[in-house]
Amino acid sequence: MNTVFDALADPTRRLILDRLNRHGPLSVNEVAEPLDMTRQGATKHLDVLVGSGLVRVRREGRRRMHELDAVPLIEVRDWLAQYEAEWERRLERLRRHVDGGLAGDAGPVDEEDG
Repeated sequence: MNTVFDALADPTRRLILDRLNRHGPLSVNEVAEPLDMTRQGATKHLDVLVGSGLVRVRREGRRRMHELDAVPLIEVRDWLAQYEAEWERRLERLRRHVDGGLAGDAGPVDEEDG
């Protein structure tokens, strides 16, 4: 998962992933052109994305086509889900506190929920 986060840390790589998601498999030139970057620059970014497992490469004749592989993002989503559940729990406690306060019965707030 660390290599996925490393790959996602760069805004250009996120743009490349978005582009691959919208347009399907693309060559290096097709990736580079709208981003106004050299073929070499696009290749470096794509190499990082391939290394992280977020992009697959396949041959189409003489061209190397790059396509999104979103499977590694499932692991990231599952990891983030544990925090989402905690945020929801805290928001629900805050809602109950506010609703109780409006009714005149706020009650104490746990220090942990700060």
